[in-house]
Amino acid sequence: MSNTLQLAKELISRDSVTPEDKGCQLLMSERLEKSGFNVNPLKFGEVDNFWAVHGSAEPVFVFAGHTDVVPVGTNWQTDPFDPVVKDGMLYGRGAADMKGSLAAMLVATERFVADFPGHQGTIGFLITSDEEGPALDGTVKVCEHLKNTNQSVDYCLVGEPSSTSQLGDVIKNGRRGSLNGRLTIIGKQGHIAYPHLADNPIHLSVPALDDLCNELWDEGNEYFPATSFQISNIQSGTGVTNVIPGETEIVFNFRYSTESTHEELQQRVLDILDKHNLSYKIHWEHSGYPFLTPKGALVGSCVDAIKSVKGIDAELSTSGGTSDGRFIAPMLDAQVVELGPLNATIHQVDECVSVQDLDDLTDIYYQILKNILA
Repeated sequence: MSNTLQLAKELISRDSVTPEDKGCQLLMSERLEKSGFNVNPLKFGEVDNFWAVHGSAEPVFVFAGHTDVVPVGTNWQTDPFDPVVKDGMLYGRGAADMKGSLAAMLVATERFVADFPGHQGTIGFLITSDEEGPALDGTVKVCEHLKNTNQSVDYCLVGEPSSTSQLGDVIKNGRRGSLNGRLTIIGKQGHIAYPHLADNPIHLSVPALDDLCNELWDEGNEYFPATSFQISNIQSGTGVTNVIPGETEIVFNFRYSTESTHEELQQRVLDILDKHNLSYKIHWEHSGYPFLTPKGALVGSCVDAIKSVKGIDAELSTSGGTSDGRFIAPMLDAQVVELGPLNATIHQVDECVSVQDLDDLTDIYYQILKNILA
């Protein structure tokens, strides 16, 4: 059993359903301290986090990740917190997202520090247990702490499962921003047989929604697809057939590129609504800025490491949902990439990761450290 597999199994065996950590961070911290890291536990609210560093010079390269996992669900073939290896696959909640990556990061770092005790720059670890939950007291709070203590970060690798068909085929070098809206169209309730005495908010909303759905918000760019507007929920009515409702609620989301800002999108939505002379209320929630790390030192080091270990050319992508990179990139002005195992089974029953991929990922992380800090 490799060191990475052994550590991954130890981490998976702790039932750290978000926002619980269940001792995962203590296990990691103790091993980092043995390698000469200065570890600083950072608890915000009920959330465990830690920041650890080895070295004090520039550049600062950081591994970022989370010890919390999503709830397990039902009908697993094996106990989700009793990790087992079957047919070359490690099964357990968090195997791919992202305790396998955490194990690979740590083992790669232990090896690198032993091989290059006088390495250039600084190695950091930014670990939280609030990534799968509301993400209010996790990475965002650690980033605030680092800003307040004047701790710079040049490069950050988030160990989220980025690969699609084989390990290393995709590097996420950015993510779209996310803007949520909850729109209430206000009409007048009445008897359905007397529509002239009511004002149907469903009917009122249709022309505006048609405009919103057909609006070209931007055309994207080399790295990002065009900004997407999607309606996720529409609710209205009293549940009976003879009442015109008084309100209609529409919930929608923008996944937006670096060609737009959330302020611009908000104003354009209001302009469309006002064009239709609607009476409405709207509540906005901005859950993540877009970020982009173009080709350069960090991306090049990752591409080179994947090529040397796996012999493949990695694709750069900004697809998918959000990650804690949405905090690290804008708050710390850092170059950020996501690079981890296959994402085929994340959040699913019988989540698993290839044992060979864990060892190969360890080698990739080690090579990235060599490329940047050796």
